[in-house]
Amino acid sequence: MSALLRLSLIGFLLLASGLLAYPRLSGKLHRWQAVHQATAAVKPLATTLHDGDLIFHTSQSAQSQAIQLATHSPYSHCGLLYKNGGEWQVFEAVQPVKLTPLAGWIARGQGRHFVVKRLYDAASALTPAALVRLRAAGQPMLGRSYDLAFEWSDDRIYCSELIWKVYDRGLHRQLGRLQQLRDFDLSNPVVQAKLRERYGARLPLTEPVISPASIFNSPELVTVVKR
Repeated sequence: MSALLRLSLIGFLLLASGLLAYPRLSGKLHRWQAVHQATAAVKPLATTLHDGDLIFHTSQSAQSQAIQLATHSPYSHCGLLYKNGGEWQVFEAVQPVKLTPLAGWIARGQGRHFVVKRLYDAASALTPAALVRLRAAGQPMLGRSYDLAFEWSDDRIYCSELIWKVYDRGLHRQLGRLQQLRDFDLSNPVVQAKLRERYGARLPLTEPVISPASIFNSPELVTVVKR
């Protein structure tokens, strides 16, 4: 092989490598920009947020549209806000249950829109001792796998189940109304396709379920931030 041909081949391989890497680089840059913008949005909220607040957004996950259609609500994901080491984090059930920096959590949501809610009587209910109990109630679920089947056991956990159980076990406060799977609107083809994917032909129609929408609409909560 001539030197010129070798140089041409090397140049082609370098160009091809750059082209293949560009979408990944572009994706990383987009995510960085989203987190940067979300970080700027979080800073003014430093004195507004309280430990134990609930945060909601429209997830961009594969199941989000089905959840929205079944519950007639734009809110398909939620978590609990805690301040750790001076940083606001979201205790959430993804894969696995974990604490996520607030800016990163906001950046994942559609359009970086989010709503923060709080107990209507938080000033008296969320005492330092109550917050210790709230955190302790969630500790056993940290690291659990995400529950794609939305079962009510603690073996795996989904987002609204995490919030409901933490408040129920930590403060004996039940946020939102427990429902059964058959109570939701299962008529849309998108919902039906997701149900077939998860359950096949045997739907657990009587399984207890708590949805992000039910918690969002709880009369126990008031809205403190909407962005």
